[in-house]
Amino acid sequence: MLTEAIRLTLFPAVMAFAASSDLLTMTIANRVSLILIAGFVVLAMLSGMSGADMLSHIEASGAVLVVAFTCFACGWIGGGDAKLAAATALWLGFAHLLDYLIYASLLGGALTLLIIQFRTMPLPHLLAGRDWAERLHRGDGGVPYGVALAAAALLVYPQTEWMTALGF
Repeated sequence: MLTEAIRLTLFPAVMAFAASSDLLTMTIANRVSLILIAGFVVLAMLSGMSGADMLSHIEASGAVLVVAFTCFACGWIGGGDAKLAAATALWLGFAHLLDYLIYASLLGGALTLLIIQFRTMPLPHLLAGRDWAERLHRGDGGVPYGVALAAAALLVYPQTEWMTALGF
């Protein structure tokens, strides 16, 4: 019962929190990635994942971490985005990593284009005075790429062994 509850709720809830946090504050707290890592370890142990499979998931996470922190060092993404992508890869493993990266790229590109378009228009009065909206509207503001990373993860997650084991 506990295993099923973790499979169904933890990953999606943390992804939703990461996306909303990044949208509203342009930050993804370290605790988000730490919760994902701890949740993976607990779920892997409870579900009887083999050591070889766990190592493969860790390797996928490590590969994403290296690439993501290179992107962070170049100023292309934020540090929270890099950590979120690596923690997500831990859950998805190599089996679903390519799908995740493709979705994240496409959704991130679409999000960037939407924000660029949003910035060309006057800020709607309904959003005036809202810090998060004004931050998104500023020309020098960044893009909350965590939204795209979380959305991509939620698109891929139903195909993972975590969910298929439940018969969904």
